[in-house]
Amino acid sequence: MERVQKIISNSGYASRRKAEELIKEGRVLINGKVAILGDKVSSNDIITIDNEIITRNNGNYKYFLLNKPRGVVTTTKDDKGRKTVVDLIDSNVNVYPVGRLDYDTTGTLLLTNDGNLCNKLIHPKNNIEKVYLAKIKGFLSKENMEKLQKGVIIDNYKTSPCKVKQKSYDKKTNTALVMVTIHEGRNHQVKKMFASVGILVDKLTRLSFAGLNVKNLKSGEYRELTKKEVNVLYSLVK
Repeated sequence: MERVQKIISNSGYASRRKAEELIKEGRVLINGKVAILGDKVSSNDIITIDNEIITRNNGNYKYFLLNKPRGVVTTTKDDKGRKTVVDLIDSNVNVYPVGRLDYDTTGTLLLTNDGNLCNKLIHPKNNIEKVYLAKIKGFLSKENMEKLQKGVIIDNYKTSPCKVKQKSYDKKTNTALVMVTIHEGRNHQVKKMFASVGILVDKLTRLSFAGLNVKNLKSGEYRELTKKEVNVLYSLVK
């Protein structure tokens, strides 16, 4: 017997967090009855979400690394009909994104149907490194850089210490390129961090996630991870 949200996550339908949201919304049924958080199911129970039967995963795990383009949403389905990151992946199994990138943010994104690994990679306690390159309006002063590095208040929460380095500054356009390395993954975190010191982020790209990068992939392209890369990811969350 396993919790229903774990079965949904392992099926590749949605992450554990999203599965819990679906349950709270009353969209998950077990043998025709509305599920609640904490429900456990056996191999004989039928789970449906919005009348779609969930097919259980039998160990056929897939891991994809995508160079996410601008204007694509990081979700499995979009009620506004916009293209999703899942639409870009040609796979015989359902996969979902590990964490999320904003609609207009580009770069490194991992997708999988391995719910166990996904949950560990996005859990704050594992301190998975994420590196971003931000194009900002104006020049990043030493004072503001130190504030960002020490942690700033966003959404009534103080961000953890991080690495911030200004790579270049263009006087003509009054813009700068700044590299930011964080170990958290809160909603719009990098943009909100800069906003807290009065700076607007014009463009944002995630250069790497858990040591993986998309240097050899064009925008919209993806590849499967090697067995060695998957093993490395698991080693990071032990």
